[in-house]
Amino acid sequence: MNSIIGTYECKVDAKGRLLLPAPFKKQLAASLQDGFVLKRSVFQPCLELYPMKEWETMMQKINKLNRFVKKNNDFIRRFTAGVKVVDIDALGRLLVPKDLTSFAQINKDVVLSSAVNIIEIWDKDLYEKAIDDSIVDFADLAEEVMGNVNDDDNGIS
Repeated sequence: MNSIIGTYECKVDAKGRLLLPAPFKKQLAASLQDGFVLKRSVFQPCLELYPMKEWETMMQKINKLNRFVKKNNDFIRRFTAGVKVVDIDALGRLLVPKDLTSFAQINKDVVLSSAVNIIEIWDKDLYEKAIDDSIVDFADLAEEVMGNVNDDDNGIS
């Protein structure tokens, strides 16, 4: 799968349904029939929407962990806590289960933001705060994470 691109503001209705923005629906068209996995983020108070093929790739990595190592077993349990298989309905809506809505503190206004091969689903206020909090440190973070990567001869990395 190619990278998913875009950040969009949306609304969740009273039943927890979220209308997927048309650009995301178009980018995910090949994945619509396979379904998706929705889970809690490890590092942020948001949700992660995995196309099923991306989830299966992640599970191949997870399945290589030795379950007789307690830390691995604890990690697997926490990583998969609250995981749900979800579908996009004929109208392009995603039903966000109540337990995941509570975890991500989603009220009405949400932001869907691409994160390479998955989509993060944020409460709008929490997303704005996360972005604002990280602006100051982003230059240092970018240098630390990407500063030594230079795969091409064009000097752009």
